[in-house]
Amino acid sequence: MRFKFLSFFFLLLLFNPSLCQSAPCYGTKIPAKGGFFSGIEVFHIDRNLEKDQGKVKSTQSFLLVSYGLQDWFSIDLKVGIGGIDRYSAPYHNVDYSARFDGGYGFRALFFDRDNVRLTGGFQHISVHPNTVSLDNKKYKAVLDDWQVSLLLSYDYSHLSLYAGPRVSRTDYINWIDNARKRHMSDSGDCIGFVCGADIKITDEMWLNAEAGFIDAKTAAISLMARF
Repeated sequence: MRFKFLSFFFLLLLFNPSLCQSAPCYGTKIPAKGGFFSGIEVFHIDRNLEKDQGKVKSTQSFLLVSYGLQDWFSIDLKVGIGGIDRYSAPYHNVDYSARFDGGYGFRALFFDRDNVRLTGGFQHISVHPNTVSLDNKKYKAVLDDWQVSLLLSYDYSHLSLYAGPRVSRTDYINWIDNARKRHMSDSGDCIGFVCGADIKITDEMWLNAEAGFIDAKTAAISLMARF
């Protein structure tokens, strides 16, 4: 039942782009049932928007918490601050300074044997920076970022390496006074690749580093602890 439900859910996400709307993947470590991980993270994304709409980039900082609902299933939550820079557009290039951001998601462990793990996940981030006043107009923006990933990892003594594909989408929503527009990421670049590593510091603490390519240029680094 577990695998039928998860397989159906991932197929739904992968074949319905409106649901797979690229956030960090969190790696492949999942807390045991009733346990949780916590840490801090810095994440950066740089991505092309739809045709003739330029690009958008964002740097975000988070406090992370992951809770194990089952030994094979975790809920992931985050809260912090982040900004948005919309650039290379024909008009309305705006740099929004950092304010509130947050996110949620889940990860599921499909396979775990002989130091090899297969983990699938869904993550969403929403960034709400400060409003900007330009040319007697008020500019407001929100960045929504979604990804679905499937990661294969291998554990060495002090190192866990992982890699795999992701499907993602980023939406840049902006208001000029009361006029609202939504610009999606380039639909031709929705499939990407992720690689990363968990580096052991102590038995209860590790450093995670991750990079993403093709769909978007992303990088994340976090310091995590098990409780």
